[in-house]
Amino acid sequence: MKTRVTLVGMVAVFSCLSWLFAAPLLARASESQEAVEPGPVPRLSNGKPDLSGVWQVPYVPDMTVTQGDQRGTAELPFTKWGLDNWESYDPADGDYTGSCMPFGLSRAMNAPYPFQIMQSDTYVSLLFELNTWFHVIPIDGRDHPEDANPTWFGHSVGRWDGDVLVVETIKFNGYTRLDTIGHPHSDELRLVQTFERIDASQIEYTVTVDDPIAYREPWTNERRFSLLDGELLEYSCEENNRSLWEGRIKQWFPPWYDGPR
Repeated sequence: MKTRVTLVGMVAVFSCLSWLFAAPLLARASESQEAVEPGPVPRLSNGKPDLSGVWQVPYVPDMTVTQGDQRGTAELPFTKWGLDNWESYDPADGDYTGSCMPFGLSRAMNAPYPFQIMQSDTYVSLLFELNTWFHVIPIDGRDHPEDANPTWFGHSVGRWDGDVLVVETIKFNGYTRLDTIGHPHSDELRLVQTFERIDASQIEYTVTVDDPIAYREPWTNERRFSLLDGELLEYSCEENNRSLWEGRIKQWFPPWYDGPR
């Protein structure tokens, strides 16, 4: 296990610029963007809490850990499939993030980069600084379409439970992992996120992993986000991914690919 964690750490460094330059970018956030002072929860004209803003999130490479602004589930309830997948995972064989493929919703939320929430009466959009990805969540009462295609970030719908925004996401393609260290999920994953703005400067966030293929029962990670007074920066993993170009990490291929490697 010690060797395996070391390999995961190597991928966390070399996989792409998202981890390679985490420290400088976090320094950038702290130096050029200031946290907003606490105050009452701002609200939209419809009375709902206004979640809009640029939010700094804790870096969560391992969702089982409790430290700082995150509280993890230490002992995960693996199924046999989930445990076998976890114990056999070797990022040296080619982690998808090393090829700058989409990180997936869970791993994008775990990254040490700010993201922006844009909100209206009918949609909430998550704009990630990480590789300029975005995720649009309808909150107008609709359900998931029956014919939704499986994707990297899945299909989300949101609803208000009092002052808490609850977002359910399904239809993942199964190519991603939950966090940097490699906790697995299947294409049956159902993520439930909650966003509660507790004052002018903070959001309490939870994410619950519900995947009957990988885990015997749902489990949860909790975090706190801080509002920043600043803007997102342009980001491109592909621009300087030298570890992949120069062969220090392997290219990732989807499971269905059987061509030359």
